[in-house]
Amino acid sequence: MPRIVSTIHACLAVTLASLSVQDWSCPVCPLASKSSPHQMKTLGVTVAYLIYDLVCCLFDKRVKLDNIIHHLVSIVGLVAGLSCQRCGSEMVAALWITEISSPFLHLRELLKEMGYNNTDLNLAADIMFAVIFSLARMVGGPYLAYVTLSADNPLLIKAMAAGLQLVSAFWFYKIARMVMYKLSRRTSANKVTSSQ
Repeated sequence: MPRIVSTIHACLAVTLASLSVQDWSCPVCPLASKSSPHQMKTLGVTVAYLIYDLVCCLFDKRVKLDNIIHHLVSIVGLVAGLSCQRCGSEMVAALWITEISSPFLHLRELLKEMGYNNTDLNLAADIMFAVIFSLARMVGGPYLAYVTLSADNPLLIKAMAAGLQLVSAFWFYKIARMVMYKLSRRTSANKVTSSQ
């Protein structure tokens, strides 16, 4: 059930973030400005979801420290933005960047839970997730971090932007290793099958 809720939230967050963009010629504009009511609602929905998901993580069979830290940092950053009612454009853009790959992340896990691990379908989901994550976090992310750090934003928001980019780089490394492992394992299995 939590995975379905997470998928619904990811789709809703991307939709709400997209609808709150004020100018598509510059999706992160206006920088360092007062948040719009739509941006505040979008961020509020995400804070509520993150609190729910953090509680679910605490009751999981295996509590993962990196996941708990991820949730706490995200909640603190979003609450900071909500309380100062500024940086809505930057925060909604960050939400879009971080959630755009989430449905594919959850699809990977759902396929594993349904017994489709090590199948072509699961590999396709892995690759789609990795590509979308990489483009969003390692192309869009650095740009967003740059404009957020360059603008007249509160120090906490700047720290959150830098932290988000560091976390994204860490996850990019782990995801790249996972894809390389799966592709090399698949290549090895194909060589064994063809030699028989």
